[in-house]
Amino acid sequence: MQLKIMPKKKRLSAGRVPLILFLCQMISALEVPLDLVQPPTITQQSPKDYIIDPRENIVIQCEAKGKPPPSFSWTRNGTHFDIEKDPLVTMKPGSGTLVINIMSEGKAETYEGVYQCTARNERGAAISNNIVVRPSRSPLWTKEKLEPITLQSGQSLVLPCRPPVGLPPPIIFWMDNSFQRLPQSERVSQGLNGDLYFSNVLPEDTREDYICYARFNHTQTIQQKQPISVKVVSVDELNDTIAANLSDTEVYGAKLNRERPPTFLIPEGNTSNKEELRGNVLSLECIAEGLPTPLIYWMKEEGTLPFNRTYYKNFQKTLQILQVSEADSGNYQCIAKNALGSIHHTISVTVKAAPYWITAPQNLVLSPGENGALICRANGNPKPRISWLSNGVPIEIAPDDPSRKIDGDTIIFSNVQERSSAVYQCNASNEYGYLLANAFVNVLAEPPRILTSANTLYQVIANRPALLDCAFFGSPLPTIEWFKGAKGSALHEDIYVLHDNGTLEIPVAQKDSTGTYTCVARNKLGMAKNEAHLEIKDPTRIIKQPEFSVVQRGSTVSFECKVKHDHTLIPTVLWLKDKGELPNDGRFTIDKDHLVVTDVSDDDNGTYTCVANTTLDNVSASAVLIVVDVPNPPFDLELTDQLDKSVQLSWTPGDDNNSPITKFIIEYEDAMHEAGLWHHQTEVPGTQTTTQLKLSPYVIYTFRVMAENSLGRSLPSERSEQYLTKAAEPDKNPTTVEGLGSEPDNLVITWKPLNGFESNGPGLQYKVSWRQKDGDDEWTSVVVANVSKYIVSGTPTFVPYLIKVQALNDVGFAPEPAVVMGHSGEDLPMVAPGNVQVTVVNSTLAEVHWDPVPLKSIRGHLQGYRIYYWKAQSSSKRNRRHIEKKILTFQGSKTHGMLLGLEPFSNYTLNVRVVNGKGEGPASPDRVFGTPEGVPSAPSSLKIINPTLDSLTLEWDPPSHPNGILTEYILKYQPINSTHELGPLVDLKIPANKTRWTLKNLNFSTRYKFYFNAQTSAGSGSQITEEGITTVDEGKMAGILPPDVGAGKAVNPRINKLTVAAAETYANISWEYEGREHVNFYVEYGVVGSKEEWRKEIINGSRSFFGLKGLMPGTAYKVRVGAEGDSGFVSSEDMFETGPAMASRQVDIATQGWFIGLMCAVALLILILLIVCFIRRNKGGKYPVKEKEDAHADPEIQPMKEDDGTFGEYSDAEDHKPLKKGSRTPSDRTVKKEDSDDSLVDYGEGVNGQFNEDGSFIGQYSGKKEKEPAEGNESSEAPSPVNAMNSFV
Repeated sequence: MQLKIMPKKKRLSAGRVPLILFLCQMISALEVPLDLVQPPTITQQSPKDYIIDPRENIVIQCEAKGKPPPSFSWTRNGTHFDIEKDPLVTMKPGSGTLVINIMSEGKAETYEGVYQCTARNERGAAISNNIVVRPSRSPLWTKEKLEPITLQSGQSLVLPCRPPVGLPPPIIFWMDNSFQRLPQSERVSQGLNGDLYFSNVLPEDTREDYICYARFNHTQTIQQKQPISVKVVSVDELNDTIAANLSDTEVYGAKLNRERPPTFLIPEGNTSNKEELRGNVLSLECIAEGLPTPLIYWMKEEGTLPFNRTYYKNFQKTLQILQVSEADSGNYQCIAKNALGSIHHTISVTVKAAPYWITAPQNLVLSPGENGALICRANGNPKPRISWLSNGVPIEIAPDDPSRKIDGDTIIFSNVQERSSAVYQCNASNEYGYLLANAFVNVLAEPPRILTSANTLYQVIANRPALLDCAFFGSPLPTIEWFKGAKGSALHEDIYVLHDNGTLEIPVAQKDSTGTYTCVARNKLGMAKNEAHLEIKDPTRIIKQPEFSVVQRGSTVSFECKVKHDHTLIPTVLWLKDKGELPNDGRFTIDKDHLVVTDVSDDDNGTYTCVANTTLDNVSASAVLIVVDVPNPPFDLELTDQLDKSVQLSWTPGDDNNSPITKFIIEYEDAMHEAGLWHHQTEVPGTQTTTQLKLSPYVIYTFRVMAENSLGRSLPSERSEQYLTKAAEPDKNPTTVEGLGSEPDNLVITWKPLNGFESNGPGLQYKVSWRQKDGDDEWTSVVVANVSKYIVSGTPTFVPYLIKVQALNDVGFAPEPAVVMGHSGEDLPMVAPGNVQVTVVNSTLAEVHWDPVPLKSIRGHLQGYRIYYWKAQSSSKRNRRHIEKKILTFQGSKTHGMLLGLEPFSNYTLNVRVVNGKGEGPASPDRVFGTPEGVPSAPSSLKIINPTLDSLTLEWDPPSHPNGILTEYILKYQPINSTHELGPLVDLKIPANKTRWTLKNLNFSTRYKFYFNAQTSAGSGSQITEEGITTVDEGKMAGILPPDVGAGKAVNPRINKLTVAAAETYANISWEYEGREHVNFYVEYGVVGSKEEWRKEIINGSRSFFGLKGLMPGTAYKVRVGAEGDSGFVSSEDMFETGPAMASRQVDIATQGWFIGLMCAVALLILILLIVCFIRRNKGGKYPVKEKEDAHADPEIQPMKEDDGTFGEYSDAEDHKPLKKGSRTPSDRTVKKEDSDDSLVDYGEGVNGQFNEDGSFIGQYSGKKEKEPAEGNESSEAPSPVNAMNSFV
């Protein structure tokens, strides 16, 4: 099915109105090609009312087209205008435009008149409108003498302008001599006629230069009226002038300047009429006078004013309605109103209409024998008259044409021939104007032709209409058909729309609409075709739109606009602010998809729009930027309602900078007492701009206000004016009044004085009053200056007094002050507490009781009781050290207390004293008491020595605090296997006089854990723990000889029975080897689960054991043994785990059986040295350390004999106690308390220590010096194999 052109298109909906307008323009543009014969057509002409500038040449336009080209002629005032006879008039070549050269000579007035142009060729004649040519005029004002105007204030006034009549009418405005426009308002305004109206005058209206100006735009000239002088006098001035002519009984002033209701200055009366032409601006005006100044309101009777065409001018005194139509006819009311009444005026509006087109005649192109019609329809008010002309001649007298028939506003043509070609003119006229239209009838026989360019490419955005042009011409009118594709597939009417001008419309173009389209035009004389190409593009979209932003002034804001577009189109992105260009400011930068504004200011508020344009479409997205900040400071501070103790403060808020003000903060400055220091007065809500402030007397107040919003607080406002309040008596007294004596015979009265703000007046003083509380004395008073203390001398010791302090100034006294109680000065207590009793609760706790001291003997405020107690020392220790007395204070009137932290098995002495604010009283008699035995502390040290295959020797130091008589030691031990599990626990008791013990029958190569504590009759003390390991059985570690190798039978070497004995930081590795002799082994090991490479240790010789050192405690290891050389075999892997980190100990390869022989030689050497030492000792010799101590001769560190306290030698007695504590070099297994024996804690009680009564320090000799070389060789014990090995190496 082919789609053919239809004579009329009906498939148009309201949604396609813009498209309809576009197509209508295209239809009106269809014209006869200029290469074909056609009648003339007027294309350009001057306006009907043509006002010219008399200083320039006159140009009257008339342009036309036609085939053959038309010739031109003119008429002037209805008669032929022969331009050849006037040398000043010429016609442009190829044109009908007239040029009248009046600049060289001649006057414009000579060529005033009505001109009409005629364009003619062989096919007809077209005529122009009647062009009325008039020169513009700007005449001067006529000379006139203007008398000065004098009138009373409040009267109305009209200053007439009456400008000269000009062409066109001038624009009127009022100015002064300085060319400054006179201010206008609701009271003073200019009317439409140019007059200046005063509803009422004021004295400030007095001036001598009211000047009316008329500006003639056409000639760019301004004419000036003579200045008008106006003088406004007040009632008082007028009364002074006429007072001499009035009697005393006449009251004139009361009648002057009185208020009055409105009356209209213009228009006059109650009603008026107004006529306006359709399409013009209707202007209605009402100006009223009255006092006070009346306001003007407008309304339409029986209707409403058009919403979008109504405007108010001149302070609502002028009502304007644009594009007025007949529907705007009716009655309009203006109402003038003031406080004394109102008045109204009715304006009856009639809208007339010059002729306007309903259907203007259109050119007709007909082929011979066809029919057609010219229609000319117009409307107006009154109804216009229609008349026809043919080739510029009234049709009634034009040559007859049998194919033409006139029917009112229509000419009907039938069976036209070539001679029927002509130009017809339609004239529609009434009293307000006329319309003239040319339309030709052109009879042609032409085959179809396509006027649109061939192979035009159309690019359309998807989902939008596509319009493919096919402008055509032919006579008769061709039919149009459209095809798509090379194979000529027909287009269907349900998808496409074909318009009368040949345009093909695709209402919603899709991607599949892309392709080649062919337009075919046919009539009976032939056929023509044209191809058009259509491409559908993706729409441009903004996929990331700018977002609404609220930012603080001075910060940076960024708007993002990300655009997606068809890849064949090149977009441009433009940023706009408030629909205009961005400010030319370096703060605005555009970077790819972002607009960045730095240092944002208030001017940056607005709407920012991102516009993405391509050659086919454009899209936009907008975002609003609101710049916020702390408010601007308030201003215009004003103080009103000024009373003695209050004032009203009002202010004007500053700009809130787009963030609402939440509150106002009022501060004040006291310029009299604290100048420059601002204090908080009050706060009020942000909606409040006035507040009543409470004030204090005798203060010079200055106020300032700050505004606060969500962003912060504004700067302070400017200072208000100062306000001094009247003085008054103080309304409060000093606070913190106290009475305390600094000496036993005085009373010091103190108080917190009032500040200057609280003084309420000049001459601030204080009245200080006092009397004894328990006596009958009268008040003693004294007035002192503005101080804060007064001392009363000669008072009894610690007597209660009643005290009061009252403020006063030059105006009077403050209210009666409150009475407070104080005391005169204290003295030391005179009596000690009696009946002191001590009850021992346990070995570390005792309770003390005493009788209270009588209050009179305390002579002051009882602070409490204080107990002094100290530990009794032996006579030898008392001589060496001062006794440190400990102090416990019990607050208030308590008569008992507990002594904590006493040492068991000790004797103590105590006394009790009473304490007041002055100090302590005398001590009570000393009371002596003793504490029972307690459990001992842990042994001072424990170490493991001399490990053998089945024995370990333990050596220890007694407890540093036995807290009684030691009865025995308790030793518990148990084995620990390789998985750290504990074996059975063995319990052993050791006599108290022992410091060494050897355990036998232990398992070889086994770790044991020991628990050791001392015991008194009170129980067992704290434990000390240690671990030790017995040595490895030599037989178990002996190498196994490899089996003989049989003749002719090879033996494969191998390593088996890999065993590991692990300790904390080392492990003993052993294995069995079968194979040839003289093999060098190596051991490889690493941490289980680690990615590190195996660590390798080379073994010198062919040993079958090795010790790994430097291992990490508590870590799982993997190990294997390999052979060096060609054999290259290794054992299977084994895993072991080191023990957890414990006290330092050493188990080395020196404990292995093969090394015992080597150790024997070393032990023998040591034994010989020991024998020498014993011989020297039996002879009474001294150890080197003794000689060293004698050389120092420090009596404080020499041992004392228990019986006489004298210094003595080291004892020669053979016992198990060390000659000197710590004289042996401790092994690594020794566990000692961290405290030195010389610490105060060891000798004293608690943190205070102990001193003798003379202050000397009591202590015992301590020789615990870690690892001194001089003492290391004095050990009476044989060294362990481990230490011996380390020494040997």
